[in-house]
Amino acid sequence: MNLKISGHHLELTPSLREFVINKLDRVLRHFDQVMGAEVILSVDKTKEKTGRQVASITVFLKGKEIFVEKCDEDMYAAIDKLIDMLDRKVIQFKDKVQDHGREAIKHQQPPEQEPLQ
Repeated sequence: MNLKISGHHLELTPSLREFVINKLDRVLRHFDQVMGAEVILSVDKTKEKTGRQVASITVFLKGKEIFVEKCDEDMYAAIDKLIDMLDRKVIQFKDKVQDHGREAIKHQQPPEQEPLQ
């Protein structure tokens, strides 16, 4: 998986980078067909104090891109929220891909047969 982590108006420390990588492992555990991801961590100085730390990610899957962005007053909390939402979206995509819109044969009701006369 190609992973690009960048910081805007923020010094990207090794601990912050390690935190993002460890959290992304949870997403890869649920769905291993992730081709790449771009993570942008930034501080928005124009916003109010409660939502200044912004974490966004774009995940490239086979046939789809998933974008998630979360804000918080703490960068680590913003990353946690981001990964939680990303995990839900990836699981939802995985279910959609594997479902194919059909019900399994063993769960279908047998057709009603007319009585013989």
